[in-house]
Amino acid sequence: MKVTAFCPGHITGFFLPCEHQDPLRTGSRGAGMCVDRGVTTTVTSRPGSGRIEAIVDGRRQYAEVTLAAARRLLGDERLDLTVESQMDLPPSAGFGTSAAGALSAAFALAEILGRPPEDAFAAAHLAELANHTGLGDVAALTRGGMTFRRKEGLPPYGLIDRLTDRMDIVAAVVGGRMRTSEVLGDPSRRAMIERVGMECCRRLESEPTPEAFFRLSREFTERSGIAGERVSLALRAAEGLGASSMIMLGNSVFAAGDLEAIEKKWKPLGPTFRLSLDVLGPRVLSGGHS
Repeated sequence: MKVTAFCPGHITGFFLPCEHQDPLRTGSRGAGMCVDRGVTTTVTSRPGSGRIEAIVDGRRQYAEVTLAAARRLLGDERLDLTVESQMDLPPSAGFGTSAAGALSAAFALAEILGRPPEDAFAAAHLAELANHTGLGDVAALTRGGMTFRRKEGLPPYGLIDRLTDRMDIVAAVVGGRMRTSEVLGDPSRRAMIERVGMECCRRLESEPTPEAFFRLSREFTERSGIAGERVSLALRAAEGLGASSMIMLGNSVFAAGDLEAIEKKWKPLGPTFRLSLDVLGPRVLSGGHS
C-alpha cells in the first residue's frame, strides 16, 4: 500500500522547557506559528520483516526522528516500509522539520495500519523527545495557526490555544545549523531560557494577542542570549518595517509587516521564505483506506 501525507512546519517565538516523568506530559510552554510549508512524505508498505528505509529529498538518509516514529507505530507488524520525504524548508534552522518529517510519515503509516491520528501524534512526539530534537512542535501542530501552548505536553495533557488563523510572514535563514540539544544542554543558557520563558508565558496569558506574541518573542530573543551576530544584524535591518524576531531554535528570523521591504533587506543574508499560517495540521493527501 502507498500513502502520502503532509505536515506543516512550525516556528517558535519563545518557549519554556517543561519535563515530567511521563513523556506525554513533557514538552514546552510558549508560542509559535504552524506554517504552510513543511514536509510531504510517501510511505510504501509491503509484506516483510519490519525493515524501514528512509529517503529524504531523493537521497537515502538516516532520518532518526522519522525512523523512530515509524518504528514505534509499526510495532510487531510484519511489513517493510519505504519512507520518502520531500522538504519545503531547511533542516536545523528552526522550522520544526524533524517534527514535520516524523508526523507526515506517522500520519501516512497510521492510515496504512488503520490507526487513529492520536497514535501518530504520540509516536512523533515521543520520537522528538528521544532524539532531543524538539519539545513543543508536535503539540502545536495538533492545534494549527498561531498557537499559545499554555500547558506542556500532548493533548489531553497539553493545553494549546489558537491566537489567530490568518497571518502572512517572511522568514530568512541567516546562519548555519543550530542543534536544539546543544543549546538546551548548556546549564547557564537553559537557566536563562527558563527564567525569561516563564515571564513571557505569564505575560502572553494576560494579553493573548498576535501583537503581544511578536513583542514577547523579540524580548525573549534579546534577553535569552541565544541570538548570534548574524541574527542580530538581520533584526536590525528590519527595524521600522514591521515586527521581527528570531526563530527558536535556529539561526533564522521571521517578521510581519512590510514583507516586500523586509525580504529585500534579508535576501543578501540568506534564503528567504514567504509563509502563511496553516490551520489544517498534518493530513493524508492520497492513498490508504479513504
